[in-house]
Amino acid sequence: MGCGLTKRSPVGTDGRTVSIVHTHGGVISMADFSLDPEFEEQLDWIRGFVKAEIEPLDLAFEGEETVYNKSGHLYSDVIRPLQQVVKDKGLWSCHLTPEYGGQGYGQVRLAYMNEILGRSQFAPTVFGSQAPDSGNAEILAHYGTDEQKERYLQPLLDGYISSCYSMTEPQGGADPGVFTTRAVLDGDEWVIDGEKWYSSSLRFAAFVIVMAVTDPDVSIYKGMSMFLVPTDSPGLEVIRNVGTGGEAEGHGGHAYVRYNAVRVPKDNLLGGEGQAFEVAQTRLGGGRLHHAMRTVGAVGRCLDMLCERALSRTTQGELLARKQMTQEKIADSWIELTQFRLQVLHAAWRVDQVGGHAARKEIAAVKVATPKVYREAVLRTMQLHGALGVSNEMPLSKMLMASVTMGIADGPTEVHKGTLAREVLKSYRPAEGDWPSEHLPDRRAAAREEFAEILEIVAAEY
Repeated sequence: MGCGLTKRSPVGTDGRTVSIVHTHGGVISMADFSLDPEFEEQLDWIRGFVKAEIEPLDLAFEGEETVYNKSGHLYSDVIRPLQQVVKDKGLWSCHLTPEYGGQGYGQVRLAYMNEILGRSQFAPTVFGSQAPDSGNAEILAHYGTDEQKERYLQPLLDGYISSCYSMTEPQGGADPGVFTTRAVLDGDEWVIDGEKWYSSSLRFAAFVIVMAVTDPDVSIYKGMSMFLVPTDSPGLEVIRNVGTGGEAEGHGGHAYVRYNAVRVPKDNLLGGEGQAFEVAQTRLGGGRLHHAMRTVGAVGRCLDMLCERALSRTTQGELLARKQMTQEKIADSWIELTQFRLQVLHAAWRVDQVGGHAARKEIAAVKVATPKVYREAVLRTMQLHGALGVSNEMPLSKMLMASVTMGIADGPTEVHKGTLAREVLKSYRPAEGDWPSEHLPDRRAAAREEFAEILEIVAAEY
C-alpha cells in the first residue's frame, strides 16, 4: 500500500545529486533530481546575476506597487534591460513552451531555478515568472482566443502589462460553494455582478480573470465559469485597496472590488461554461508548486542569516554558535530545509512524470509544508537576532508575514490537508474483521497455526 522508499543516494547540501527508488504497486521507478553540467552552469549564472543585479532592487525599491506597476521609469530604465539580459541567456519564462517564448522546462528544473529566484521579490519579474501573471498566462495560452492572445497574452509574456486573478469573496473567502458573484448571458455579452475580495495587483492590471456563478442550480463543479475582464470595463469599481499587516491604510495591492453589471463579449468566457475548476487547475497546480520552490530559497536565506549571526555574536563570554540552544536552532533549520527541498523536488518530479492532476497528493503535501517550514525558519532566525530581528532594519518581519500568507494563498492549509488525507486514504482499505490487521492476538494465533509442528518440536527441546 502506498509508496515505499528502497534506496537513496547521498544528498549534497544543495540537494542536487539525489536519486530515490520507488516501489509502487510492484512497479519500480527512479526519481532522479540530478542535473546536466550545462544546466548547472546556468544555475551558477542565475545565482550570480540575482545577487549582483536584482537583490539591490529589493533594497532601493520596496513595496508591491513597484513590482507590479510596469508603467514607470523603474521598468523602462532598469527592469526591462535586465529582462533582456535574461532573454538573451535563453532563461525567460522557462515555465512556458517555446511556442510562447519560454523554454518548456519541466518542474524539476524549475524547482532549482525558483529556489534562487525566491531570494528576491524582483527576481521572478526579471525572469518572466511573476505570480499571478505566470498562471494567468497559462490560462490564456490554453483557453484564450487569437485576439485575446494578441491583445493580452503577448504583452503579458513580454513583461509590459500585469494581470489579476479575482476569485475569493468577502463573505466566503476561497470557498466557491458560497460565491455569489453571478454572470448572466445577455445576447452576445456576459453581465457580471458581485464582489470579490483580495484581488491581488488589480490596481496595476490590464485585465482580470474572474470566477463567477453561471448556473446556481447545479453543482459548483458544473455551475462556475471563468471570464476575462479588461480593467477599464465600465462598472468595475475598486472599493478599496487592502494591504498586509504593517502596510499603511490605502497602500496595499490587494483590491476589494465590485463588479456592477460589467459587460464583456461572449468570447471572454475562458473554456466552456461551467468549466471554471478545470481552467483554474491550469494555473493553481503549478502555482502552488512554484510558491514552494521559491520558499526553499527564502528558507535558505533564513539559514544563512542564522548561521552568520551565530558566528558573529558573543554573549556570556562565548560565541552564540557554541551555545547548545543555538546549535539546536541551526540543526533544526538545516534538517527542515533539506527535508523540504527534497519534498518539493519529489513533487516536481511527480508532476513531470504523471502530470499535475495525478500528482495532487504531492502538491497538496508541499502546500501544507510550505508555510510551516518557512514560519519556523523565520522565527528561529528572529530569536537569535534579538530586538534587531523584529526591527525594520532586518527583512525578517516581512518574511514572517509572507510565511503566514503562504498558508492562505492558493487555498488555506486546512483545505489541502483534507485533500492530502483523502488521497492517502485511497491507497488503503478497512480491516476485514472486527479487529485491526495489526491486532497481535489474531496474528499470533495465525502464526502459531502455521508453525504448529515446529512449535511442538521446539517446545519438546526445552
